[in-house]
Amino acid sequence: MSTRATRLLRLLDQLHRRRHPVTGAWLAETLGVSLRTLYRDVDALRAQGAAIAGDPGVGYVLRPGFVLPPLMFSPEELEALALGARWVASHADPELAGAAQQALDRVAGVLPDTLRLQVETSGLFAPLWQNAAPAPEPWVAMLRNAIREEQVLQLDYRDVDGEVSTRAIWPFAMAFLSDKRLLAAWCELRQDFRHFRADRVLALHDGGRRYPQRRHELLRRWRAHCLAQRATTP
Repeated sequence: MSTRATRLLRLLDQLHRRRHPVTGAWLAETLGVSLRTLYRDVDALRAQGAAIAGDPGVGYVLRPGFVLPPLMFSPEELEALALGARWVASHADPELAGAAQQALDRVAGVLPDTLRLQVETSGLFAPLWQNAAPAPEPWVAMLRNAIREEQVLQLDYRDVDGEVSTRAIWPFAMAFLSDKRLLAAWCELRQDFRHFRADRVLALHDGGRRYPQRRHELLRRWRAHCLAQRATTP
């Protein structure tokens, strides 16, 4: 992709992220161009059909409903997409792994020939060494769905000491490490945030209800909780 095309895409991306008008001066500084170049780029995008409202000295905003031109990626973005999809295809549960490969194939299938070749011949890989492979965990797909749908789960769990407990949890995040899967959830039994290993789950059932808070709120509280714990750790 040419330097000018890359710059125009970055400008569209900046506008797409913001709901309120931003000044030309701010955009120019963010993109590392002169104000005159910024004005020319805005005019160029408008000529290509971008619905950009605003004027110099007032600010610019991308009108609702405008979609970024599809599949315009820099070489680094394509490498990141390919590597990320290959990591998921190697490390995630079969359902998510298949979805990652399908997504990568779909992107590659509609790219221009030169960009598709970059994806198909990318030299970045994420192989899963056999000695690092986690044991099969039938719960992962259900956990992912519960996170997405903000569903309460009934969990039978064996902790590190071998103690078994049954508890209702509000799952909101999961980490895919090389040798294990970690679930972050609010535990109704403990009335606190807890982390669970998927390979220690004994049984998992739909709790039949949505948890009362939104996932993003739980994530915000969890991050604050983790930061507070770090601050008090010697």
